[in-house]
Amino acid sequence: MLLLSGIALLASAAQFSFLAYRVNRTGSQDWAAPADVVVVLGALVNSSGEAGPDLGSRTQHGVALVQQGLAPYLICTGGYAGDRLSAAAVACRLATAQGVPADRVFLAEGSMTTWEDARSAAALMRANGWQSAILVSHPLHLERARLLFESEGVTVLPSPTSTDLGAIPWRDRAWLTAREVAGILWIGAVELGAPYEWVIRLSRWVYPQSHLP
Repeated sequence: MLLLSGIALLASAAQFSFLAYRVNRTGSQDWAAPADVVVVLGALVNSSGEAGPDLGSRTQHGVALVQQGLAPYLICTGGYAGDRLSAAAVACRLATAQGVPADRVFLAEGSMTTWEDARSAAALMRANGWQSAILVSHPLHLERARLLFESEGVTVLPSPTSTDLGAIPWRDRAWLTAREVAGILWIGAVELGAPYEWVIRLSRWVYPQSHLP
């Protein structure tokens, strides 16, 4: 029994280490290439109604990709549908202010988690006949987001913001990595039959102010 417990513990540690490696590997490279659309994942909006630092950097990066000609359209995700202060609405206004034509910027609102972002954006893509997306987010968020978008049938090209992973204090980076690994494991738990509502309750403790799994 002790041997089996030891083997199980080692297997769990190996799986965790592999996922941690994938989280950091995906976020350390820019995989951007020509695609149908750029998708900017939502992040915190300040109480003033302006984009927070993370949402601002994501939007600016997405705009740069469109202006480089890598995709003709931009989708902004996140927040309550119709709310002028939703992450999607704020990002869209910022994108148009930075020169992206308004008819090339799309809202994918009504989503409060990365999982819902993927569903909302994928539905919009299907409605327009788009299949591939350059996915923009914080480097350590991209592996989990990639898995969720691919589960919706989207061909994903992760493109991290300019956040320097090497500049993040190691304790913070370890915590952020562990949080993302937990999110990926929760995805697997739901696919194995765990109620989505249970996972959301648990994840709210880990993701108190940002998008959830």
